[in-house]
Amino acid sequence: MKAQKILTQGIVQGVGFRPYVYRLAVDLNLKGYVRNLGNVVEIIIEGENTDSFINRLPRELPPIAKIDSMIVEDIDEGNYSDFEIIESGDSYSGISVIPPDIAICDKCLEEIRTPSDRRYKYPFNACTDCGPRFTVIESVPYDRERTSMDEFPLCDECLVEYRQPLNRRYHGEAICCSDCGPQMAFYEESNKVNCENPIKKGAEVLKEGKILAIKGIGGTHLAVDAYNDDAINDLRKRLNRPNQAFAVMTKDLESVKKYAQLTKKEIETILSNKRPIVILKKNDSYRFPESLSPGLHNIGVMLPYSPMHYLLFDEGDIDTYVMTSANTPGEPMMINNEEIINGINDYSLIHNRKILNRCDDSVIRFRNNELSFIRRSRGYTPEPYKINYEVNDLNVLALGPELDVTFSIAKDDIVYPSQHIGNTNKPKTLEFLKEAIANMQRITKISEFDVIACDMHPHFFTTRLAYELAEKYDAEVNPVQHHHAHSIALANDSAIEEMIVIAADGVGYGSDGTSWGGEILYTDVKNFERMGHLESQLMPGGDMATKYPARMLASILKDEDLIKNYSNQFKYGETEIKNIFKQIDAGINVGATTSTGRVLDSMAVGLEICNERTYEGECSMKLESCAYYSTNDLEIPFTIENNQLNTTEILREVVKLYQNGEKKADIARAGQIAVARGLSELAIQAADKKKLNSIGATGGVFYNEAITDTVKNYIENNEYEFIQHKNTCAGDGSVSLGQAIITKKRIV
Repeated sequence: MKAQKILTQGIVQGVGFRPYVYRLAVDLNLKGYVRNLGNVVEIIIEGENTDSFINRLPRELPPIAKIDSMIVEDIDEGNYSDFEIIESGDSYSGISVIPPDIAICDKCLEEIRTPSDRRYKYPFNACTDCGPRFTVIESVPYDRERTSMDEFPLCDECLVEYRQPLNRRYHGEAICCSDCGPQMAFYEESNKVNCENPIKKGAEVLKEGKILAIKGIGGTHLAVDAYNDDAINDLRKRLNRPNQAFAVMTKDLESVKKYAQLTKKEIETILSNKRPIVILKKNDSYRFPESLSPGLHNIGVMLPYSPMHYLLFDEGDIDTYVMTSANTPGEPMMINNEEIINGINDYSLIHNRKILNRCDDSVIRFRNNELSFIRRSRGYTPEPYKINYEVNDLNVLALGPELDVTFSIAKDDIVYPSQHIGNTNKPKTLEFLKEAIANMQRITKISEFDVIACDMHPHFFTTRLAYELAEKYDAEVNPVQHHHAHSIALANDSAIEEMIVIAADGVGYGSDGTSWGGEILYTDVKNFERMGHLESQLMPGGDMATKYPARMLASILKDEDLIKNYSNQFKYGETEIKNIFKQIDAGINVGATTSTGRVLDSMAVGLEICNERTYEGECSMKLESCAYYSTNDLEIPFTIENNQLNTTEILREVVKLYQNGEKKADIARAGQIAVARGLSELAIQAADKKKLNSIGATGGVFYNEAITDTVKNYIENNEYEFIQHKNTCAGDGSVSLGQAIITKKRIV
């Protein structure tokens, strides 16, 4: 008779893994035990069928589970009488992690819709195959007493299920029912309303056009009827979000098809148990008010993912609600009940389960039929990345940039990415960052850091925090150039050692102290070389030129008489134009930039599409949407001199075509394509110099589908390999990952 010990790592906690091991062992008539040991699950088996167990273990896993490694060793027999799940310990610190929060499974959904079931209409139904994980855990091992469910002792009936090995709720730490679990409550402003069905009451006030705050799994949404123009505009005023598109939640796929175009991959993603927001193109039957997604050809859509969401649709007759994060722009989502009921909303639908790790909705967009993360958060965090290079054994904390921040913790060849944090120039968000780091340390059992990685920008709050934490942990600080970090997050996706990268975004602090954002880089993971870039342009007023891109247009065109045609695009008309040119001539507060984002924003002003940025990327996004409706192929030439793309010529041609009466959409498309082809040609020239065949694309500009398609086609038509993001963000959400990998590779 054989006896063996197996140590497994991966997604093996909170996913029904131990019950699965139990059932498999009993099926094979094996004795022993299974238990959590911190971030590792230990299995002891003895009997005649241990080989079959080891063979079947990774092949028949529960839906969410994943084994990354199995260490098997022979041991002495323990003469066990049966097989059991025993109490957890914490003697190992491996690389296993808690799985993400997962949408309600079909079995649990059926129960809440079956009148005879004891969990009928219960909004917290869950089992080992679904429900909250990351948002409810405080520390590992993942047991109920280390989660926010600890405050809800199981009733007798739930306890029976919890202890039955063949039940899908066996050792499911988030299970509960209406007798023992969390409860919903309904508030009008700060006053609790006594009602038998708070969710039904929520559906009623939404029908009345009111704003309802809904506390969910990882945070709070503000909801309104997506068909109600007045309600949407009221929400905009209260949130101070005059133009940014609102995401919606629609009750089912058939309802989505009524207003949006869907590809096969988009359908698979929107139906997946991760339930992200997916950016979809509007179809000809789109019937929502313009105020929902103003000036855009697409809209963010998600399906229900919690029992509460399904019940909200079941109790009402509206098939689509606005579901936007309950926070002021740039700040973290509300999670505390007192804060929620005293918010800008008319009513609140809250519950009494604590959210220990707030986690915003993930956002995905498909470009050339390939998935691209805009925000990788709920449903995906904290599933780790593997570093695809040989690296040092230092523990690294990487803090990201300043906007759209995530942080990453690296240990050995594994990187744990955080959920979306946000804009750390806001004090509340910076505090959230600190709290989230502490929470991730508890979950990963990484208590010390050898190096703190950060952006090179000396004035970012994350850079300042890096030096504070370095002092706390007696750690080294490693500043990483912004676009180099972008590039390595991209390279790691495809395990590429060296390549040419087009890094195109709004802004990144360059190694020369200027603002970069239209770069051609050579990188070999540890180091990079700047091979080319967009023409450097002046930014009159610095950040003012970002908020009011007409200033950038004036600077790029360098023609005061021509720019006077756009006096209505300036807040103070011709007076402001004269002052801008005086400012440029005097060289006062006119920093230089090579940003692609600033060029695209200027194009939007030149075509009178958008003249003020009220949210990140607004002008460029509206330019893309305008170009989407192009019906004619215009062509704008581009010129490259001294490894620089001449953007002044492109903008002058855009303005010339517009003044000549060409269709706005056609010019927008031609302008985007000229920039995309120019960047591609610069990259090809750099690839030839370095004798490389791989050219990658990263940065927020590559969320633009038309630009991405143009670059891909140009590069592939010239017989180079095009590399794009697969499981990482093209934007700033994966900068911390790149910082961590570079630090793990660079420091000896």
